[in-house]
Amino acid sequence: MWMVSPPTGIFQCTQNLFLSERPGQGWTLEFLRRNAANGLSVANLVAGLSSILCSLNRQYPHACWLLLIGFLLDLADGAVARWLNTCSALGAKLDDFADFTTFGLATALLLQPQGVLDGLLVIAYVMAVFTRLCFFSSRIPFTYRGLPCPYASSLLAGTFLLTEGNITLLRITAAVMILCMVDRGFYPHDKVLESQLWKKVVYAGGVLAVLFAPAAVASVYCLTWTTSYIVFPFAIWSCKA
Repeated sequence: MWMVSPPTGIFQCTQNLFLSERPGQGWTLEFLRRNAANGLSVANLVAGLSSILCSLNRQYPHACWLLLIGFLLDLADGAVARWLNTCSALGAKLDDFADFTTFGLATALLLQPQGVLDGLLVIAYVMAVFTRLCFFSSRIPFTYRGLPCPYASSLLAGTFLLTEGNITLLRITAAVMILCMVDRGFYPHDKVLESQLWKKVVYAGGVLAVLFAPAAVASVYCLTWTTSYIVFPFAIWSCKA
């Protein structure tokens, strides 16, 4: 009994259809790889702009949640850029602009300025973030000079949620954060997602707390996280990536 083999042309067409890359697929995957971190920076920027709009409409609790989301996005975009080896000058500029918007302008609006002194505090906070982002370079691997502004923002947002908007305490906290950001003391690089397992667990817990936990639980969690980094930067958070 003779075996009838399928025509060669049909076999090749089927192979090309299912086994080879479709036109443009490789370019699309490369584009997504190169811009994954930039996408997270844009998401951080959108969170910051949305927080500004919430503050202008006096919806401050919503603004705080958006700042906490921006904090988590900022930690993730650096890790993704390093993991995919897509660090670039454009990505760094985009990240800095997103950080200034979210952790500078949007965070400062939580202070709700009512007069000249309050306005000066807001300006001082924004300028401290600007100075920290533009002029503080440690030139030491895995080390920051001055407190990273996302941690100051997370601390203020958590304080606002926990105290239900106690403006006096919030302004005192902001003044302390200004001093920490403009101080040239050293802080370890926050490679949370690229370091020990317990740091990754802390990050995962932060995501779950912000997305699913009640406001009191999420604020206490973020306050504990950021305070431990600010007060005990090397004793607890010295990076061993």
